[in-house]
Amino acid sequence: MQRIGRSPTAWGATAAWGFLLWVATGLFGTLPSASAYSPYDPQVMQMVDRGVRYLESLNERSFAQVTTGFGQGVGQRAMVAYAHHKVVGDPNAPAVTRGVERVRWLLDRMRRTDTTEASHSNKLCYTVAVSILLLADLDPDGYKSELNELYRLMQQFRLSNGGYTYPGEKNGDTSQTQYAVLALWTLLRNGFDVDQNQLADTIRWLGRVQDVQGGWPYHGVDTAGGQRINQRPVSMSTTLAAGSALLIAADALQTFGDTGGDDVSDIEGLPKALKIYREESERRKKVRVPRDIVMTPISYAERYRTENPYERVQRVSGFDWYYYQLYTLERYESFLEFANGTKVKSPAWYNDGVEELKEYQDPKTGGFGIIDGAGTNPGVSTAFAVLFLIRSTQKSIVDLNRGSLAGSRGLPSDTTDIRVEGTKIKGRPIAAAVTDLLDILEDDGADELDGQSLPEDLELSDDPDVRKAQLDRLERLVRGSRSWQARRVAARLLGSSDELRVVPSLIFALSDNDAMVQRFARDGLRFISRKFDGVGMPREPNRDEVVQAQRDWRRWYHTMEPNYVFLESDLR
Repeated sequence: MQRIGRSPTAWGATAAWGFLLWVATGLFGTLPSASAYSPYDPQVMQMVDRGVRYLESLNERSFAQVTTGFGQGVGQRAMVAYAHHKVVGDPNAPAVTRGVERVRWLLDRMRRTDTTEASHSNKLCYTVAVSILLLADLDPDGYKSELNELYRLMQQFRLSNGGYTYPGEKNGDTSQTQYAVLALWTLLRNGFDVDQNQLADTIRWLGRVQDVQGGWPYHGVDTAGGQRINQRPVSMSTTLAAGSALLIAADALQTFGDTGGDDVSDIEGLPKALKIYREESERRKKVRVPRDIVMTPISYAERYRTENPYERVQRVSGFDWYYYQLYTLERYESFLEFANGTKVKSPAWYNDGVEELKEYQDPKTGGFGIIDGAGTNPGVSTAFAVLFLIRSTQKSIVDLNRGSLAGSRGLPSDTTDIRVEGTKIKGRPIAAAVTDLLDILEDDGADELDGQSLPEDLELSDDPDVRKAQLDRLERLVRGSRSWQARRVAARLLGSSDELRVVPSLIFALSDNDAMVQRFARDGLRFISRKFDGVGMPREPNRDEVVQAQRDWRRWYHTMEPNYVFLESDLR
């Protein structure tokens, strides 16, 4: 990880050690991290919890210095709300609803105000981008109108060459470009119509404005011939921002493989809504860019990073944008992992970041950017730190590239072609086989079933392909069915399957609002893990006990599947 600035006190206290570390690094290369962390490490989770509590404590006074100007701190409030929802997953939490209210306020003002006023707001591009991230993470369908409106607003910050910048500027801004591209990637992955040619233009623009040494500047001077020139000034922060934008835009265009979820319709029992989504996406024109157009500049950037192992940013009035850069680093590394098809459970850059954040977290409030100064509002600094700690970009990549099958995404009640009449199968005992039962449970009338008619000795198929399809359907039911009866049966069958792959779905079901679903999930986890005493979740747990049980089961699952990435949709 790049050392991107410590508080003056910290540098003074560790000057001797820092000098020895610099010497050792020069002689032997990057030293291994002293600790191996992951987002599910107890220390990291405790840091995240304290950070979230700080976010929850924020009020209007916390944003007092950004209440003037056109945006009036909307982007900052949206970033806080986004980070909170990424961790807690509660769209009704006050920290989240306050952010949504401010985004709606901004949209309303944009509708009633001359856009000339908006063009003078130098934060508006960031605000629009973060607002897209927030609303899409909450409910892409429910906020479809607002997201389309925000997408149209994003166009005013785009240059014809593919860069994004302040209105009136001639040169693209790599920092704003990374947030704009992340917003477009999010929209595209959620099925919105996005002009993919614009993303291809951004990729080519980033290639043209890369410095000859492999880094990127803040404002890139475009060259008509496409040759790289000396760009100044170049920094690690802007290099990570531009590199992130390049990788994100390439992934949006599926440069690293067909990852958009279009090829899932062959799964037995696929919800009709997903089939419709595929038909729409096939009508949308797809744009492709060669992989080498992306990865060649990235290889130059990696060389630049190797040749500049430390960049101690000179503080200006005590600020160095530390947390902004830290979140950018996590984004860059996550997309780079995906592009290269690699995954490291505990990478050195993450371990180093955790160690530094342990030092910077305020012992009283749990916030970040309070004791060290960071150039951003402490609420935003804390949001950036939390997003880094949970590796939110890695989760988003896995989540959105898994498609709408991941988690509970509002699956429709009519999920398959029903081959029964009502709740009966003529000529055969009701639900004599799991597949027949699934046809019934996926029907709108699943709650009308008589529980006594459901056999206790149901068994999944012995045929591997059929069994896999049955498990797929059961996992979708336990995560997304509106029927308590369907979720109960699904949790019971998954728990008796003895299949390690269903553990995340059972962990999800621990927080079901039906007590029987909770118990079937709890007992299933005990059976699959052979931890027959479980992790201490009582028969009638409260919310805190459920959250703790989910955390404990996630930690156990990582001992079995170290590289599995839990998503926000794995929690409620």
